[in-house]
Amino acid sequence: MTAGGHPLISVHPDELKFNFELEKQSYCDLKVVNNTEHHVAFKVKTTSPKKYFVRPNTNVIQPWDACFIRVTLQAQQEYPPDMQCKDKFLLQSTIVPPNSDVDDLSPDTFNKDGGKTVEECKLRVVYVSPNTGQDNLEDNTLKSSRQSFDDSTNQSVQQLKDERDAAVRQTQLLRQELDMLRRRRHRKSDPGFSLKFALLVALIGIMVGFLLNLSLSSPSAE
Repeated sequence: MTAGGHPLISVHPDELKFNFELEKQSYCDLKVVNNTEHHVAFKVKTTSPKKYFVRPNTNVIQPWDACFIRVTLQAQQEYPPDMQCKDKFLLQSTIVPPNSDVDDLSPDTFNKDGGKTVEECKLRVVYVSPNTGQDNLEDNTLKSSRQSFDDSTNQSVQQLKDERDAAVRQTQLLRQELDMLRRRRHRKSDPGFSLKFALLVALIGIMVGFLLNLSLSSPSAE
């Protein structure tokens, strides 16, 4: 029987996941929610009852309420092949009379005889190696560190380029200002600078020419 076409209960998560380590217990918590205005009883069964400890394995949930189930995997002495688990869990649920208590449930509460509706929810078991989770964490941390380093390096390189370009522009401006100041100083301090410069160049040219002629006209040493 369902309430408005919805299941009597919902189970979260939809699978039992255990961190598997040799000689260590591991547990998984399930949340069972009553989706109806009725009292709903549930019972948990497993294909490997000696490996798991379930508490509570039977209970009654009040309308719109929830219950937590802890499933404990007993310490194991060896790893399963390829870390694959074939164990299954079955959670049965059915509507019970109002104000029913778990101690009041009859042995045939979850029997389907007599037209009684008993819903069933199957849950698979997954074993997870803690090393796998750690490796993934380390990989993600390493990738994040590399990405942060690359981003930081790119930002530093770009900053250095910007500073270099700014220094080059500043140097060019300083040179332009210096040349302008020199030209202004020369014009203000010596109006006849251009004429004196031309005469000095001519005099140097005459002296160079005289020395060349003197060198060419001198007898060569034997």
